Amino acid sequence: MSKQFDVVVIGGGPGGYIAAIRAAQLGFNTACIDEWKNDKGGPAPGGTCTNVGCIPSKALLQSSEHFEHAGHGFADHGIAMNDLKIDIAKMVGRKDTVVKQNNDGILYLFKKNKVTFFHGRGSFVAAKDGGYELKVAGAAEETITAKHVIVATGSNARQLPGAPFDETNILSNDGALRIPAVPKKLGVIGSGVIGLEMGSVWRRLGADVTILEALPAFLGAADESVAKEAAKVFKKQGLNIELGVKISSVENGKDGVAVKYTDAKGAEQTLAVDKLIVSIGRVANTIGLNPEAVGLKLDERGAIVVDDECKTNLPNVWAVGDVVRGPMLAHKAEEEGVAVAERIAGQHGHVNFNTIPWVIYTSPEIAWVGRTEQQLKADGVAYKAGQFPFLANGRARALGDTTGFVKFLADAKTDEILGVHIIGPMASELISEAVVAMEFKASAEDIARICHAHPSLSEATKEAALAVDKRTLNF
Repeated sequence: MSKQFDVVVIGGGPGGYIAAIRAAQLGFNTACIDEWKNDKGGPAPGGTCTNVGCIPSKALLQSSEHFEHAGHGFADHGIAMNDLKIDIAKMVGRKDTVVKQNNDGILYLFKKNKVTFFHGRGSFVAAKDGGYELKVAGAAEETITAKHVIVATGSNARQLPGAPFDETNILSNDGALRIPAVPKKLGVIGSGVIGLEMGSVWRRLGADVTILEALPAFLGAADESVAKEAAKVFKKQGLNIELGVKISSVENGKDGVAVKYTDAKGAEQTLAVDKLIVSIGRVANTIGLNPEAVGLKLDERGAIVVDDECKTNLPNVWAVGDVVRGPMLAHKAEEEGVAVAERIAGQHGHVNFNTIPWVIYTSPEIAWVGRTEQQLKADGVAYKAGQFPFLANGRARALGDTTGFVKFLADAKTDEILGVHIIGPMASELISEAVVAMEFKASAEDIARICHAHPSLSEATKEAALAVDKRTLNF
């Protein structure tokens, strides 16, 4: 007789493992199926985020930033560095250790919350007795049944047509995290989050990096003023970013990769690189899920079709995270996972897409929440803008990092905060205040009146709020 569960989650990434834990907290007999393996074949829950995405990339970004500071920034602090070297193997080893710590942490949380874990690939078999029969294809295949199923199978890197990933020369985010030595010349196709972050890592370590972007505008999703500042800073750092290009072909050879493309002026160009990172987006992962066995509906892009509450077309089957509509962000997946578990329990789980923060962990960091200035203009919304530079912030001066600014956008009549955009030191942390403020429908005046510690980077947030009414105190 197969094991029976109230809730089974397929996928152990940020959306999946969080959904499983919350369901267990709510009293459901819960299981989670995940097939990620570590280098020894053991379980490695956490999905793309933990294994080849958010966590390892931040580890490498931190290591490479330390290296760049040692080589270029420490002298200003009176610290002399001689014969500076980087041990790539040790750096990658540290990254692997950080990943394993997170894998083990999730397994511990499963035990703590009494979530049954199955190591293998989960798939639908059939609808059965008001629930669903599922197969776990692992070391030992088994069948389980569930009253509710939450699909959280994530996404895969999109391949460039005619240039499949070999993870040696043509790299996805996975291979980009495992380059064994600093390439002399590195190409990146796509100037999104992954492209900029991975390009920054290897540029800091000594690679000559060229980023090719098909779109004519840089960071089109960000506020225009932030994107303009970022482009200027990245160019000064040494990132060569070409916009409006059209890739003609990619030739993968023994000595590297040749990318032929047409530039923005219509001229034919060839970029010869040692390694090529392709970061042109991600596609929903339903490989091996066997949705047709139960009639689970997918859209034209292969994503699972859900409504606003993450319900699929099938009773008691839900889906969250990258495998459904909406931004492919780990924290969005987590919030959906919690909301679905609570909805199964008859509660009113809530996810506000308007207050989901976006972060790019380059240096300077870039973060925003809410609408951009160009979106407000396009929507015909009357607004006020306030901006404050880190150049005028005492803590930023002490840190030696005064790049960028904080920008507030508020409704012209009500003063409600409509968007906050930050480029500068620790933007990923500073944006949380804006998220809280917007979730509670605060006004710019509310932030302007709150006491912020001095000296702190957060004072730039207060000053930007003051700037909405043209009354900054320190600029």
